[in-house]
Amino acid sequence: MSHPILACRDVCKLYGPRAERFVRDGKLAAEPSALAEAGVTAATLNVSLEIERGETFVIMGLSGSGKSTLVRILSGLTPPTAGVVLFEDRDLASMSEHELIQIRRHQMGMVFQHFALLPHLTVLGNVAFPLEIQGRPRTEREARAREMITLVGLDGREGRFPRELSGGQQQRVGIARSLAAGPDLWFLDEPFSALDPLIRREMQDEVLRLQGLLKKTIVFITHDFDEATRIADRIVIMKDGRVEQVGSAEELVLKPATDYVRAFTRDAPRAKILTARAVLAPAPPGGDFAGEVAATARIASFARDVERATKPFAVTEGGKLLGVVDRLAMIDVLVGHADRAA
Repeated sequence: MSHPILACRDVCKLYGPRAERFVRDGKLAAEPSALAEAGVTAATLNVSLEIERGETFVIMGLSGSGKSTLVRILSGLTPPTAGVVLFEDRDLASMSEHELIQIRRHQMGMVFQHFALLPHLTVLGNVAFPLEIQGRPRTEREARAREMITLVGLDGREGRFPRELSGGQQQRVGIARSLAAGPDLWFLDEPFSALDPLIRREMQDEVLRLQGLLKKTIVFITHDFDEATRIADRIVIMKDGRVEQVGSAEELVLKPATDYVRAFTRDAPRAKILTARAVLAPAPPGGDFAGEVAATARIASFARDVERATKPFAVTEGGKLLGVVDRLAMIDVLVGHADRAA
């Protein structure tokens, strides 16, 4: 059984007068109503999560949901008031300040919403900066920085300053800088929300491309469900500091655990999220099919073919027939399910 690279258990972050008095033996010992009466705000409340090595895990919610506080706790930048954060099975709270700094320098990378580039340094200088902090020799850090600049498609711009770059190019510099130290964990805190829609989509594609190459563990924060569904293996939806539900985009859409999740996902582009597995029906005898689709294929990729066909399509996985998909099945999920939810 694999161990998660990052996990938190009953994590709370309280703000207010003497907030620590509500904690006993490392756990919250008060109801939310008691916190409110005392003027204490819970930015996160009993959050428990496990993030597997190599997955893209998206934390999402509206403003005030606690997602940014949670990522600061997970990255060791903010200590929790209660609960435990484990990085590779080690409690961050048990580590010295020196150990935490070394982990953040060598094993964690972060991309910020507003780029956070150093204006007096060139592209090469910005990307090499984390390696300079580590004390690596100049030739080594510049060679590594050039590799990362090439990786994010900024060859030829090494000598430019941030003010000479577009917003998308600046964010690519931020991505290259965050990857320079070869982190195990890659945090992206609403990295594309300041970009125009077209550039934002290009940057989402860039994250997908880089993840395909590097296989990092990504913790990505966003308030945009469409963005989350494009890049996530799993998504956690937060509200008022609490976890509402954790699951794949398909699970959140088809099996919302709460009314809030149902409302949050109601307008999601189902054809781009749901797979053939979600709409399959038992295969009729005879095996007369118009074609074949993979169980993991998104509906949008085969909907037109199914619409035109007079026979169902076989849904397969690993050479095994799982069922069939036809026009009625797609309509039921894409239209009928939405009507029932409304």
